[in-house]
Amino acid sequence: MAIRIDYSNMIGEAAGGISEADWTSAAGGFAKSHAGFAALRRSGSVGFADIVSDEQLRDQSLNYASLAEGKYDDVVILGIGGSALGPIALRTALRPGAWNMLSSGSRDGLPRLQVLDNVDPETISALLERLDLSRTLFIVTSKSGGTAETMSQFLIVHQRVIEASLKPDDHFVFVTDPAQGALRPLAHRLGVPALDIPPSVGGRFSVLTPVGTLPAALIGIDVAELLRGASDMVARCETDKLAENPAGIYGTLQWLADTKYGKAINVFMPYSDPLRDFAAWFVQLWAESLGKHLPDGGSVGQTPLAALGATDQHSQVQLFMEGPKNKVVTFVAVEERGADVVIPKAFDDVKELGYLGGHSLGELIGIEQRATAGALARRGRPNLTIHLDRVDAWHVGGLMMLLELATAYAGQLYGIDAFNQPGVELAKQFAYALLGRPGADAARKEWDSLPNPDSRWSV
Repeated sequence: MAIRIDYSNMIGEAAGGISEADWTSAAGGFAKSHAGFAALRRSGSVGFADIVSDEQLRDQSLNYASLAEGKYDDVVILGIGGSALGPIALRTALRPGAWNMLSSGSRDGLPRLQVLDNVDPETISALLERLDLSRTLFIVTSKSGGTAETMSQFLIVHQRVIEASLKPDDHFVFVTDPAQGALRPLAHRLGVPALDIPPSVGGRFSVLTPVGTLPAALIGIDVAELLRGASDMVARCETDKLAENPAGIYGTLQWLADTKYGKAINVFMPYSDPLRDFAAWFVQLWAESLGKHLPDGGSVGQTPLAALGATDQHSQVQLFMEGPKNKVVTFVAVEERGADVVIPKAFDDVKELGYLGGHSLGELIGIEQRATAGALARRGRPNLTIHLDRVDAWHVGGLMMLLELATAYAGQLYGIDAFNQPGVELAKQFAYALLGRPGADAARKEWDSLPNPDSRWSV
């Protein structure tokens, strides 16, 4: 089993990429970024790379899933951001049939997984109308227990459960901080089980904690193998030698492309339907971690953009090929598919059809990825390809860890804190003020000082 990065199309003037001299000189900077991240790990303040070998944390998910076996037809996550995107990515990649509400009963004796990752009332109302609450488990995921969207969902669902004369401890499980926040004492009050999000792991880095492993275990994903793949990637990335560290290569390439070559957009484009939602998970990881102010008042951060091959060859690739030269494309290629279909030989006399016969769809999508990468490079558009042997738990865990580590290294190279998100706080405080949350007086005062809408600029 292997995960491999081919960055041939990132190096050299012909591909519009990084000069060999710049790449060679980047090794020293990466060694410093590696040391900086290692210091954060040793301090205990950043723990996402270490919890993958925490058997007690893993067993929280496995033990709960064992106790829940056979009791539920649907598992519903109440969460947003990192609490939702990681579980969605795991479900789509490793249990693609585990969400379909149109199927009767559960899938293969396992529950379906639904994710309420927004507060649009139409979506929530529609799902609650379809669910059999007596056969539904709700996972409430919030590290702080103060996420307005998630806690609003919880209050609505909790009332429905009580009105149905059901016991909350049978239909809720909380995933939250072990000691801090509102959910832990609420769990004690309601008698609801609660699993841990380690204090050293932030939301967008939490997919390999019970945030992701609990729903994964409940729908039959091999959590142990997922974590083994992640642990293998951690081991590969212990070296501070850039040429031998896959996450270091990825993070350093993107940082150089952005800061020295004007490639301000990172397109993440898997050629695999099972990895479709993986791209959305990556977008949050890269954007929320790296889009930051600098102490001197400047700003940094490469903008991530999700795409899907081969679908977006007929949508976004025209822009990638002939639009502004401000992008790097990250392809994800899969060598072995879970299934393949041979294209029949027919209509040999029709040139638009005859050449396809005898090839397979797996062969076609693989060739299209290679062709697109080559065409971009030929036009001076840099790109790289992450190769997976197959989409299984080991490779998905390894790929998630590769990208999390790359994000951490890139944060060190940019000179920012990749593990906070101060840019989202002001909007949160304004929302709290408008909703009347206690303690939001200062935010309310700032909101009231904003200029009123100008009728000249409205139609």
